[in-house]
Amino acid sequence: KKIMASVFWYRQGILLLEFMPPGMTITAAAYCQTLKRLRRAIQNKRRGMLTNGVCLLHDNARPHTALVTKTLLKQFKWQVLDHPPYSLDLTPSDLHLFLYLKSHLGGKSFHDDDEIKDEVEMWFRQQMATFYDWDTKACAPT
Repeated sequence: KKIMASVFWYRQGILLLEFMPPGMTITAAAYCQTLKRLRRAIQNKRRGMLTNGVCLLHDNARPHTALVTKTLLKQFKWQVLDHPPYSLDLTPSDLHLFLYLKSHLGGKSFHDDDEIKDEVEMWFRQQMATFYDWDTKACAPT
């Protein structure tokens, strides 16, 4: 059984972690709502980040490349990093994050979805800031 999560993070930790309801399809409209919640999370946790600029790396899934999404990101004035077209690979940052999470969860048994969610949330909270500062140089201003 799998649970889908959206994880937005920066070099000091998690900004937003959301678990998708079972069977939910992520549409452009749903993704835009997530981005709005991300913006609010940034306002609450790292207000200066909105002033200094947000650098977003996401794959080329249709909801991410839809006109409504691009328009919203332009309105937010967020920089979007390029992801290779048609790449099935995870971004290096996602690979780093999820490789360790997968290793942590491996071999564990959970009775229900809430137990898994609690474990994932706890694992993210326990990571040191240096874990998240893996390779953020791609977002550094030049």
